[in-house]
Amino acid sequence: MDRRAVYGSRDGTVLSQQSQHRSDEILDGDIDEVLQAKRADVYRFRTRRGSVEGSRLQVKATIHHISRVHITPDTPHLIVVQYARAVALLLLGGTMCPDSSGNLVSLLYLAKLEDIVAAQNYSWGSAVLAFLYRELCNASEKGKAAIGGPLQLVQIWAWSRIIPLCPELGAPRVHMGPHQIDNNRVLLGAPYGAMWNCEHTFTRTVRTTVRVIRDILDEMQYDQFIWQPYAMESNVIMAYAGDFNPQLWRSICPLIFYAIVEMHHPEWVLRQFGIMQNIPDQPDTRDMSLHKITRSNRTGIDWVL
Repeated sequence: MDRRAVYGSRDGTVLSQQSQHRSDEILDGDIDEVLQAKRADVYRFRTRRGSVEGSRLQVKATIHHISRVHITPDTPHLIVVQYARAVALLLLGGTMCPDSSGNLVSLLYLAKLEDIVAAQNYSWGSAVLAFLYRELCNASEKGKAAIGGPLQLVQIWAWSRIIPLCPELGAPRVHMGPHQIDNNRVLLGAPYGAMWNCEHTFTRTVRTTVRVIRDILDEMQYDQFIWQPYAMESNVIMAYAGDFNPQLWRSICPLIFYAIVEMHHPEWVLRQFGIMQNIPDQPDTRDMSLHKITRSNRTGIDWVL
């Protein structure tokens, strides 16, 4: 990194959209505002009149509705399924793929929840990553003031790798071992991020202004970054060893979420897989044509997840 020349790579050809990136204005001191994430979690939203705005549903109204439903062993199956759809819709719009509106979730997701059982077979993880990558890219543009997406993943990513930002952790509030769901099913382990659901202290790490954090990131030393935070022999990882193929982590492939298509480029970060990093190839211009696709003015298209 060469901070005096450019806020990024010394070779500008590897950054295909640097001219649109806000980092140049930050370096020049022209902007210093913080991007606003209006939806921190599924329970913090603004209240508005009405419950539907265009093709989006107010999350506050949905929470109010499902809070009045009490599921019991005698509840009719249809009510249980409708309740499950509403909860899944909140999960999608409030945690997995929140936009920057602050209180609205797209009804587009309902089409994928019609068969609530089949919905578990979709590749939601890759869809969420595609959504997050697009939001991060949009927020990097000059003039942007807000950001959406599952930003908790970015925070966990940073805390797991960047030592100057990582807080000291207390005991997890969530049991990390197996969870009994019912008589026939067992959840083998809690999500990796659940370990961060605990008391945090910042006595030995940074918790200060954005400007100071930018300087710390720019001046990081080699030994202040953890390339392999996931211990493959850990109970959390091994619990799911039969459910996924670690080779998929190194797949160079498109991540698709309706109109959003973002490429997965693990070959750019091979050190996190314990592999020596080579010099990446030049960016593929075909990626950029896919990257520019949006749903604007394309209401008649049936986007396949």
